[in-house]
Amino acid sequence: MELPFGLLNAMGLPNPGVKEFSRELKEARSIIDVPVIASAGGGTPEEVAYVAGMLADAGADAIEINASCPHVKAHGLELGSTPEDLFLLVREVRNAVKVPLFVKLTPMTNNISALGEAAMKAGANGLTAINTVKAMIIDVEAMSPILSNKFGGLSGPAIRPIAVRAVYELAGLGDVIGTGGVESWRDAAEMLLAGAKAVGIGTAIYRRGLSVFKEILDGLTRYLEEKGLTVKELIGRGRNC
Repeated sequence: MELPFGLLNAMGLPNPGVKEFSRELKEARSIIDVPVIASAGGGTPEEVAYVAGMLADAGADAIEINASCPHVKAHGLELGSTPEDLFLLVREVRNAVKVPLFVKLTPMTNNISALGEAAMKAGANGLTAINTVKAMIIDVEAMSPILSNKFGGLSGPAIRPIAVRAVYELAGLGDVIGTGGVESWRDAAEMLLAGAKAVGIGTAIYRRGLSVFKEILDGLTRYLEEKGLTVKELIGRGRNC
């Protein structure tokens, strides 16, 4: 559902399955040579490790563990909601793949740093912050939740301040990909200033189309030229105060 401040969805994890996706990935890699980070999910650490291994064998350059989907039972939040559970999950996947491993963390915690520490200790190469925020909307005319799942994941501009805070807290632990509500070059610059070494864009693609990538890149390039800085010099600069 589209909202003035983002999207609320409860799609789950729709996909054709890891075998079919692996076939598609191999086919795509034979045509276009670009870096691919593949998302791996599952109901148990063993399932996630199996999926990750299949994706790595199919040519993924890195794996991102979906350890934080807020509306899919046993496929995300439940697997990665505590440092102890997340450590076991990441260690299982780390033992199954040799490619770089990122872990997408949930904002639904009172200590995201503890989750980040557990992931890094278990062998992650970096962190992705954040996934969507658990939310709901009730139709006041129908007097019932709009989503059949009742709860969904809120994404888009509304969660960006939460994402920036999470990136800021995690940046000292390792490399962080900042995601959540990035729709403009200013948003991307904010993520970098908080300490992110890369920026992810999701909801903005739905709201504005693929042109958002060039718009953000062009704006960020102008900003850096005006400030006389490189991207490397911008990363974490907002933490030095």
